[in-house]
Amino acid sequence: MSDIKQFDAGGVTFGDGELSFILGPCVVENENHAMMMAGEIKAVCEKVGVRFVYKSSFDKANRSSIDSYRGDGLERGLEVLAKVKDKIGVSLITDIHEPWQADKVAAVVDMIQIPAFLCRQTDLLVAAAKTGKAVNVKKGQFLAPWDAKNIVEKLRQAGSEKILLTERGASFGYNNLVVDMRTFPVMRSFGVPVVFDVTHSLQLPGGLGKATGGQAEYIEHFARAGVACGVDAVFMEVHNDPSVAPSDGPNQLPLARLEKLLTKLKAIHELSRD
Repeated sequence: MSDIKQFDAGGVTFGDGELSFILGPCVVENENHAMMMAGEIKAVCEKVGVRFVYKSSFDKANRSSIDSYRGDGLERGLEVLAKVKDKIGVSLITDIHEPWQADKVAAVVDMIQIPAFLCRQTDLLVAAAKTGKAVNVKKGQFLAPWDAKNIVEKLRQAGSEKILLTERGASFGYNNLVVDMRTFPVMRSFGVPVVFDVTHSLQLPGGLGKATGGQAEYIEHFARAGVACGVDAVFMEVHNDPSVAPSDGPNQLPLARLEKLLTKLKAIHELSRD
């Protein structure tokens, strides 16, 4: 297995043998909610003794229905995220969907995320890499883990030295996803830290007809399995009340369950370290 490239993103280190987290609500709902969530998650992580990057999207461009909530857009979303970073003091990650967004987003966040369905878009990857920010690419639901090596090579050739690959489940028939645990060691063999996106792996894409369903009752099971398998970071969307979340509510982790889960994951990681 290749040596893992270690790097820092806004004070959070990936690939150093520690377990890091990417946590936050699916979408930027409003300023007050973002401030509250970032503050609550930060307090939990400090209590447990783990580091995290705060995640929230300014635009959910990949929706089941034209009527689905997308967020307030790039300008307002970045304005809110900038305030969260300044006032709460957290590292940030958010998605981009088009190459022109890369520089605008890089001015605010510490890490740029590439959505799974866009993981092969060369221009998008190159634009993200050229910002000099860390880049987290979600492996597409349609992609074999060994094929993700091409993603890493594209980013490296574009000058990126800070790369994460994220597993978020593979399509299995209709409206379902599965996670192949072989994915984690395969993608780590490319020399980059690997993230397990637990909550998106529990989506039921289009399962509600005009919206995505999910199985949040299995979040703890998946997270424990991924950490035991040796991932470098865990990604989970977290919400104070998933039942009213405007996006991805059925698969988000309730905030009230976060502390207990992080405590268990930290313990499992200590037991399973090489």
